[in-house]
Amino acid sequence: MWAHRSWQGRLLAHSLPSHERLRHYAGWCNAVEGNTTFYATPARETVASWARQTDPDFRFVLKLPKLVTHERRLTDADEALGGFLDAIEPLGPRAHALWIQLPGSFGPADVGVLARFLRRLPTSHRYAVEVRHPAFFADPRATRLLEAALAGTETEWVPFDTTAFFRTPPTSDAEREAWARKPRLPLRTVALTDRPVVRYLGRDDPALTVEGWRHWVEVTAGWLREGRSPTVFIHTPDNADAPVLARRFYDAVRAAVPGVEALPEPLPAEPATLF
Repeated sequence: MWAHRSWQGRLLAHSLPSHERLRHYAGWCNAVEGNTTFYATPARETVASWARQTDPDFRFVLKLPKLVTHERRLTDADEALGGFLDAIEPLGPRAHALWIQLPGSFGPADVGVLARFLRRLPTSHRYAVEVRHPAFFADPRATRLLEAALAGTETEWVPFDTTAFFRTPPTSDAEREAWARKPRLPLRTVALTDRPVVRYLGRDDPALTVEGWRHWVEVTAGWLREGRSPTVFIHTPDNADAPVLARRFYDAVRAAVPGVEALPEPLPAEPATLF
């Protein structure tokens, strides 16, 4: 997501044309979740526009289409997968990882299907899997089974941390909606590869969001010291201040690991005036 209504005129310039929105977002953050690709494979020309709006080191973590992951459950989906891979080719190195989000019903009995799917994927991309079946977090045997399948293809396991969000009852409409939709899973902070990917959901109250991510600052700093290259996405139920919070998280990690480069300065949200 790089265009949010509440950001217009406040964080991003107001009423930007579609071919400028990502460029302005990239002034705030150096990575983005490609969640829209879950619902429809974009046109190759659209993806080429994304590449033109971003530097080569900008990171896209793009979700595979739901036809592949949820409807076909990783089987008999070669045509849809091939079309998706062809469409994102213009991104080149910007395609940091392809994100395989699996439904909550995809459990330990399905790990063999996942392993076969991963082995058939082209090695020109890196992959990251997000699972939501509780057994992978609660049953050590299921955890080891999944980790072994991912390790065979250097695939990362994406934790979606909602523990801070579910700590206290919701207090806004956005929080109540997320309360009903988001998964409740135990905290996981283990990286399997040199490119960990983390998704964190805080609260609409920035203070609670910051309090909930403190352990991720420590974990991310540790990964950087080990030579890993983590990508962390900061969410709140309404996402109104998500880019600001993401930069705040980044600065907290930089304070712990001073060698990390600063983020770029955002483009102005309003045109310059003479006064």
